[in-house]
Order: sequence, then C-alpha cells, then structure tokens
Amino acid sequence: MKEQTEVGKLKEGRYMVIDDEPCKIMTIATSKPGKHGAAKARIMAVGIFDGVKRDYTSPVGAKIYAPIVERKSAQVISIAANTVSFMDMKDYTNFELNVTDDQLELIEPGKEIPYIESLGKRKLDI
Repeated sequence: MKEQTEVGKLKEGRYMVIDDEPCKIMTIATSKPGKHGAAKARIMAVGIFDGVKRDYTSPVGAKIYAPIVERKSAQVISIAANTVSFMDMKDYTNFELNVTDDQLELIEPGKEIPYIESLGKRKLDI
C-alpha cells in the first residue's frame, strides 16, 4: 500500500517510492526558486529491500508516492537450508523467506522474529 504526498513535505528518515521500490530518505537538498521556475528538491535514498542508492530530483510541489512500511513479528515454523517458514503473529498467514547465514544463526524454531513489510515485499528486521 502507498499514499500520495508532495515532495516538499518529505523529511529525512521517512520513506518514498522510487522506481517501484520503497526507499528510506537519507538526504534532501532544496534549491531556491529561480526567475522562471519553481524550487527543486534533490533526494538521495536507499532501497529498503535491495540496498541500492537512488537519486531523485523534482519540483517541490510535485506529487510522489510514500509507501506504508509496517513492522510486524512472526514465529519461526521450520528451517530448511536457507529457507525459513514463518507465521505472522497477527493474522496467522504463513510465508517463506530466504535468509543469510548470519541471520540463520539467530533463528530457531518457535522463536518470534521481527520483520518489515511494504509493497508486498518482506525482510527480516534483525
């Protein structure tokens, strides 16, 4: 899910959608309005799920989408190699995630693990 907002209302640490990827805003630089144009905002953001750095430039009054980022918790059901099955603690839906070896050391069956969900994607928050 995402909501529409103006570029001028965005702040550092919040989220925005660039190239259909939810990103966390790292820096915002705005320029003054010129003789014939509006003020511009230059935004540097990092993708939540892929870690790719993205730049975005547009007028301050332009509309952009801000994703709704939810922090949830899930219980570990089973572990098979680097694929872990989880059950959401609120709506009891099951899903699987591929995890890294470092994350795998912190996971054990029956344990509750926090995760982030936005625009249909999930990522462990450990």
